[in-house]
Amino acid sequence: MPDQPTYCVIGHPIAHSLSPLMHNAALKALGLPGSYKALNLQQEELADFFASMRKGAIQGCNITLPHKVMAMQYVDEVTPQARLAGAINTVFWKDGRLVGENTDVIGFAAAMQGRTFQHALILGAGGVSRAAIVALRNMNVAQITISNRTWTKAKDMAEEFGIEAVPWEERHDTDCDLAVNATSLGMTGGQEAMSPVSFGFFAGRSGFAYDIIYTPAKTRFLQQAESAGWGTDNGLSMFVEQGRASFRLWTGCTMPADTAYACLAEALGR
Repeated sequence: MPDQPTYCVIGHPIAHSLSPLMHNAALKALGLPGSYKALNLQQEELADFFASMRKGAIQGCNITLPHKVMAMQYVDEVTPQARLAGAINTVFWKDGRLVGENTDVIGFAAAMQGRTFQHALILGAGGVSRAAIVALRNMNVAQITISNRTWTKAKDMAEEFGIEAVPWEERHDTDCDLAVNATSLGMTGGQEAMSPVSFGFFAGRSGFAYDIIYTPAKTRFLQQAESAGWGTDNGLSMFVEQGRASFRLWTGCTMPADTAYACLAEALGR
């Protein structure tokens, strides 16, 4: 067992992750021992990683793409919320057992706090879409529809969760009051000029547009929505709140929100 607790995030690729910055700033702000690092792990390295975790090398970890589903097989227990989502993004110790949780559900719900919706359209069918569906169900959203560029992925996820799926080419016909971009379209880099919908999608109605992406702060998707008078928000709050929930599970302490947002704002140049 190391003298100082070690926490980490695992994924591939992982160099872009801001989780170490946020968690290390929180540990320092609270005067807690330990450090948080990013580990670039391939799928075939997961078994060895969890074996080392069981030997005390790691006291808590986050999991990001592409390991959120596969990692479930290496823990002793999965919370009901994570079981519903079909994916885990956090592993913590409880009574000598490794437990998998999905704090993305908590993060998404926090971003939606105080809002009510009748019909949500989720664009994309990856791991974060699973968390969004569970959170929206907990909010008692009457209708949830999913669309994805690969039809079979949308269809399979819709069948798993008992929601509706529409083909990608028919997504603009969905009459929703919440539109969620859970794709990578619009992310800083080669896709920054892209959006999962055309400009006309938002016209003639009102609602709320939420983008899981937070780099850039205002994606093309959010610009389109804002121009049509919709409310908008990006994924920074979800990222912070999922991290704060993980931090509580590991340390029993509350990560200061102002510390998290301040260090991320500096890193993102805002």
